[in-house]
Amino acid sequence: MNTQIFKVIILFTLMFVPNSTIAQLTDIARLEYSFIPQSQSEDQYTRFRALFNYPIELKKGSYFVIGAEYNRVHLKLEEPYPFETDIIDKFHIIDFSMAYTFKTHDDWRFGVKVYPRIASTLTQSITWRDFFINGGIYAIKDRLKDESLNNPWRLILGLTYNSTAGVPFPLPFISYYRILNEKWSYTLGIPKSNIKLQLNSKSTFQTFVTFDGFYAHIQDAIVINDELADHISLSVVVGGLGYEYSFTDHLAAYIYTGYTFRLNNVLRAENRDEIYKLDNINAPYLRTGLKFKI
Repeated sequence: MNTQIFKVIILFTLMFVPNSTIAQLTDIARLEYSFIPQSQSEDQYTRFRALFNYPIELKKGSYFVIGAEYNRVHLKLEEPYPFETDIIDKFHIIDFSMAYTFKTHDDWRFGVKVYPRIASTLTQSITWRDFFINGGIYAIKDRLKDESLNNPWRLILGLTYNSTAGVPFPLPFISYYRILNEKWSYTLGIPKSNIKLQLNSKSTFQTFVTFDGFYAHIQDAIVINDELADHISLSVVVGGLGYEYSFTDHLAAYIYTGYTFRLNNVLRAENRDEIYKLDNINAPYLRTGLKFKI
């Protein structure tokens, strides 16, 4: 795959949680499983994820990118709650993404991405409340191939609006990636920062801090203390260790393990007001999967 398509995928597989982190920037396809067990309660959070991205060249330097992603979130709530927990047992998050990118004469690449989303329990027929419109604008400056630099780098700046974050305003996306030598590199940014060690041609080890979560509609709304909760938000800040093994240049398996520094799981009203907090005890974190990358 050529350098231009490489830059296109870097820019437009950006998905702010749970759909986007720096480790996913060059993915064409991915299958992933996440697990957060509550060590001090019986509650659990699991997520299955699948995604696909495909670039189409319109003219030299300009691309249209289409993609799709599916997340199935399972909340296993075993603690006593003042409502039927089966109502919010499973959530389905479906994204269809469309993006356009172009390169300027000063080696900057710019683009815009829109991805309509269905995020819901889907226990009834789909309504407008199950739909969310997300998007972002991005700019990328890539000096990784500049042989005049001792420590090549890449900078990505963006502004995203994503209902997954559970906040009703745009959020920044910042990623500064720098190669220190043949073994060490680091990324500073939002929503993910890490330090990587290239052990050999197949194995990579890293430490990381990242943000994860989702926001979705509850079709069978829950009444708690005479208040109606018809949405749910989960936000998590995670830190830990990761390992990736490359079977080939394009196929790799990975595992990330760590601990949640902040876990906020809330039932909300339609206007996003907080109605009821679920179990928010910090817990271990596991994410593993298989990806096809460029």
